[in-house]
Amino acid sequence: MTIGITGATGNVGSRAVRLLIQAGVRPRLLVRDPARLDSGTAELSEIAQCDLLDPTALSAAIEGLDTLLWITPENFTAADPLAEMSAMAAAGAAAAEHHRVRRIVLISSVGAERGHGAGLIDGLARSEEAFTDIGAHVAVLRNGYYFTNLLGNLDELRDGRLTTTMPADRPMPWVDPRDVGEVAAALLLAGHWSGTVVQAVHGPRDLTWSEVAEIVGLMIGRKISLDVVPDEAVAAGLSQAGLSDAAVAGLIGMTAGLRDGFTPEQSRTAVTTTPTTLASWVASTLAPALAA
Repeated sequence: MTIGITGATGNVGSRAVRLLIQAGVRPRLLVRDPARLDSGTAELSEIAQCDLLDPTALSAAIEGLDTLLWITPENFTAADPLAEMSAMAAAGAAAAEHHRVRRIVLISSVGAERGHGAGLIDGLARSEEAFTDIGAHVAVLRNGYYFTNLLGNLDELRDGRLTTTMPADRPMPWVDPRDVGEVAAALLLAGHWSGTVVQAVHGPRDLTWSEVAEIVGLMIGRKISLDVVPDEAVAAGLSQAGLSDAAVAGLIGMTAGLRDGFTPEQSRTAVTTTPTTLASWVASTLAPALAA
């Protein structure tokens, strides 16, 4: 079995890579910058250097694969991140179809089932459409809100604040992306699923933003005040930081599209529930980042 992985240096992909190596697999890592890989991982993997926006290089990197973990990266500094995501997915799906990749595990998100109207999540919806249309067996993982998104709030957390445009009391699935990587690795190694399978990865339990602020505060030893702000306030801050209008709309839309009247298509079950709690992730990852 030859398994290829995009996004191998990210939180999801790096965890999947490590588990595959521990299972005795030598994965092929499709990376733009091999220098970002740690030496131990690189030595135990096959490296295929390519840009996912380069169809020719991508096709060469995918040739000979039986199985592929496809993670569409988000480039917030791009002029149009959604267009980039869609172009990458189209190129990846075309290459996978041309080289007859049999099984594909696709990283997506809760909200992709909407198809349109959820900002950059729409890029993952385009990925779902592209890869499920080529005749391969495809397992789609629709993941909850990543704990690691809180790393983008370090400055305000140091000031004792946390802001969101989501209602404070609206529960939603939160998940450690490393757990997503573990589910992905399990599916990559399994050979019994067929057709198109859609499976959520929901974390241990749904959390409101109020609960998130409370848990983070308890774990770092200080009170965190939650501020619920309008979309316009966040959009203004993102624009001031230099993001393009398309990037701002994509980021704002990710929350707005999951906010009013949205219910995830996949309900929480024993299959979708993963073990890592927000408290343990804060202790292992967020607290050291805040102290750095």
